[in-house]
Amino acid sequence: MTNSDLKDVLGVALGASGRPSSDYDLNPEIVLPTERRLRDAAVLIPVVDRPSGPGVILTKRSSALKYHPGQIAFPGGKVEDHDTNCTATALREAQEEIALGFADVAVIGELPPHETVTGFQVTPVLAIVTSDFAPDPDTSEVAEVFEVPFAHVMNLEFYRVESRLWRGQRRYYFTVPWGPFYIWGATARILRALADRMANAKA
Repeated sequence: MTNSDLKDVLGVALGASGRPSSDYDLNPEIVLPTERRLRDAAVLIPVVDRPSGPGVILTKRSSALKYHPGQIAFPGGKVEDHDTNCTATALREAQEEIALGFADVAVIGELPPHETVTGFQVTPVLAIVTSDFAPDPDTSEVAEVFEVPFAHVMNLEFYRVESRLWRGQRRYYFTVPWGPFYIWGATARILRALADRMANAKA
């Protein structure tokens, strides 16, 4: 598959039907306060074309971070005042965290925002890596950079629903493990939202 073919496939998926994702959508009994204030954030979903098939670049967050330490995540972070939009945030954060330059990607578009239990409204930005990219992680934020096969995270059969206690309540969430990496929570839910759109695009 060429970058052009991959761009077409992802563009069709982005335009397909699909509901917004949230850390709460498997927990309908949780009533969220209407006056809550969410902090804007954005993440990049970088898709790399490989002879063996496309892959998605993910990171393992540093255990020293305040939010989601040690978890599997996309490159991303809070929207800053100098960011022109969420896409600019996602690209800036990817450059800061793993040295993925602005010129190294072709942005396809944005998925609907995802609300997290930590009070962020996260906009996922879908992009293709267009260069031979070698990650150079900022070790203060990123412990590891790896790729998961795109086919794996786009296969709805590989997703499981698991649960744990969160602030005294049972919270259910998606997981899509791959090898030694436990992909769960917001990262898995955002990937699941894209997988749903990919499936609907083929239907």
